[in-house]
Amino acid sequence: MSTAGHTSRSALQQGGTPGSTAPSSSSGAPRPAGATGATRPVGTATAGRPGGLAGARARRVKLTVSRVDPWSAMKMSFLISVALGIAGVVMVAVLWMILSGMGVFSEVNRMVGTIFNDPENPFDLMDFLGFGRVLSLSIVVGVIDVILMTALSTLGAFLYNICSALVGGIQLTLTDD
Repeated sequence: MSTAGHTSRSALQQGGTPGSTAPSSSSGAPRPAGATGATRPVGTATAGRPGGLAGARARRVKLTVSRVDPWSAMKMSFLISVALGIAGVVMVAVLWMILSGMGVFSEVNRMVGTIFNDPENPFDLMDFLGFGRVLSLSIVVGVIDVILMTALSTLGAFLYNICSALVGGIQLTLTDD
């Protein structure tokens, strides 16, 4: 067997092309300038490729979040806060209907009426906690929440960019499982 044939077979087993002489990571020799990706044991394939093995090593990539675009942060926070505001209004409406259906409000009216016992000015809880009033208040709270969450997240993006310029951002390690 010739030496050139042995080198080509070795390079193919390590994921190279015929004629390349990419050394394995265990040899200690530097990799060629164009070589990228994690090294793997000879004869194994990465997961997700045809013929991949279940026990193949996953690639690990380190990334740094160095900047967050304030405009995109504002758009995303606006949409998320609108969704949370709508969910809050629906939640308040459903909760009010459940409490009303269980008779909680009429029971509280009866209990407060026996405590105050004022026949001239009877207490009615629905004057304060009527469905329309509660729903209107929850809509107002939802709108204020949308404005505040959008403003705070945009401000947070600006502050993150300033801090990232000072310390370098957040480093993430992503793996290919």
